[in-house]
Amino acid sequence: MVGRAFSLPRGFRPIELLLCLNGAERKLGGRAEALPHALQHVGFWRAFGLGVLFCVVAHTAFGATYFLTVSGLGGESDYEQRFQMLATATDKLLRDSPGTDKTVETLKGADATRAKLEAALGKIAAEAKPGDAFVFMMIGHGTFDGSEYKFNLPGPDISAPELAVLLNRIPASRQLIVDMTSASGGASDALKKDGRVIITATKNGSEKNATVFARFWVEALRDPAADTDKNQAITALEAFKYAQAKTAAFYSDAKHLATEHAQLADESHAGAFTLVRYGSAAAEVNDPAKHALVTTKEDIENKIDALKYQKDLMDAEDYRRQLSALLLQLAKTQEAIEK
Repeated sequence: MVGRAFSLPRGFRPIELLLCLNGAERKLGGRAEALPHALQHVGFWRAFGLGVLFCVVAHTAFGATYFLTVSGLGGESDYEQRFQMLATATDKLLRDSPGTDKTVETLKGADATRAKLEAALGKIAAEAKPGDAFVFMMIGHGTFDGSEYKFNLPGPDISAPELAVLLNRIPASRQLIVDMTSASGGASDALKKDGRVIITATKNGSEKNATVFARFWVEALRDPAADTDKNQAITALEAFKYAQAKTAAFYSDAKHLATEHAQLADESHAGAFTLVRYGSAAAEVNDPAKHALVTTKEDIENKIDALKYQKDLMDAEDYRRQLSALLLQLAKTQEAIEK
């Protein structure tokens, strides 16, 4: 009997099929042996075909994913540079991740205005469908006056209630908001919505110091160590736990009182929200040369953050000189990683 030719749907690569089948073998029915038992009972090719059908249907059901990353106002040149570097790195990691059924947009520097943010969210609202997913990541500074949070942007800022209005117009049923700014915990209540996972770098609006959570969140997207279930994909929950632990270790190692405590609302949905699959990001850590560069980059960033704590005790010129040297090293290291 001659069967019909089979082709995978648009945006579904063979590697994603293998990853899905591997995940099914490990998680089906909550038992690792479930898929092998299924193969024994119904025959290899029939079970394989059912597995393929399951994975393709699951892929189609989840639809496309829209990513929007915004690097806000830095205030000072060093923050401006680092915020933009984090946004650039995030953009590259998302684009390099296997899978084509996604849209990635990043606003940074002079482009990260309120008008362009509103336009970007409006475009996603017009294009996204209920079966799609949406991920919105904010990097930079935030403020909280005791009642209202604002995300600092070049020109007019935008408040959490104003953001909520724009976000609520997006029909994607699965949404993830990652606010990595200072005082970000002050935005949680305004942004809450069914089906929306919210991650903030601070527990409330009173934690107003610049955060380090953002750089560890981005690091999680490239470090296989964040993949705790070893399925070659990083979920929002895995990235959160990785960044949370790294942030706590940073303050502990520096012997400073932690000024930020990251929060996650809706852990169960965060665990099912895949952000990236392994691509060139994993190579950065698995390749010895790239691994050394990533380690060097983290060391430089730790030195920059430690230097900021000494700013008030240092001569202003000496502080600027040391900071400029470290920022130059950081830029060169990041450039080498991206080659």
